[in-house]
This record gives sequence, structure tokens and C-alpha cells, in this order.
Amino acid sequence: MAEASSPGASEYGIRIRRVFDAPRERIWREWTDPESFADWYGGPEWEVPLSSVTMDVRPSGPLRLTMFGPPEDRSRIEWEGEYLEVEPPARLAFTIRSRPGTEDFELVTVVLNELDDGRTEMLFEQRGSMSPEEYERATEGWGTFLDRLEERLSVT
Repeated sequence: MAEASSPGASEYGIRIRRVFDAPRERIWREWTDPESFADWYGGPEWEVPLSSVTMDVRPSGPLRLTMFGPPEDRSRIEWEGEYLEVEPPARLAFTIRSRPGTEDFELVTVVLNELDDGRTEMLFEQRGSMSPEEYERATEGWGTFLDRLEERLSVT
């Protein structure tokens, strides 16, 4: 079971700390393997078809995926980004935008630190140009995504 997360949203972005009962290499795979990522990204209500996921996990490599909202509204979000830093299995940084072709993007950084007993501390940050209200919603969204990631880790 993961320790309680400490989310914080502000006009400057998002910072989340979680501790997972899984080795660092496993958490790294969840962030870098298309099949794993498609399963947990979006949480329980949003669907990410594996066929829509492109992850070329290397500096300058593209990241693309399509996310479909709950069946009642079936919203569609086209995500695109680029990997900036890839230091397996410790650090990942990438840009992400939900409006392809625009200049606005968010910078996401994930740092994975090994702890005792096979646990991993994940430090997550997102910074960019969203409003404080958008960061509040995004913090909630990431919380549900990471809850889904925790579920995956407890099963396998």
C-alpha cells in the first residue's frame, strides 16, 4: 500500500509525493511501457486505447496518446509531447500538451528514489501555463491516475 500522497496545486503547478510498495524498476516500467501506461493513465473513468499510444522514451522522442472520457460524455483529448530527460530508472522529464499544434505545454518531471524494503518514493512535478483552477483539477486527475497505478502494482 502506498503512503498517503501529498498533493499540492498552485498557480505555479503541481507537486505530488507518493511512496509505492514496489521496486523502482517496476515503477519506471509503468511510466515507460506503452501497455502499462495506457492501462493506468486516465484512471478508472478515462480510456486510453493502446493503439493510440506512441512512446519513444529517449531524449527528443515523441509521446502521443488519445484519451476518451467517461461513456456519458465521451470527451476526447489528444495528448502530445516530447521526452527531454531519460535516466533509467531514476528520472523522466517530458513535455505534454492537450491541444496539439499550440505553443503552450506542461513540463512533467518524475523522480524515482529507492527506499528500504523494495519501496519507491515518486516525486512528481508539473509546471507550465495553466491557471490555478486548471492546476487544481489536474491535481485531482493525477491523484486518480496514480491511484490506478497503485492498484496495478498491488495485483502484479
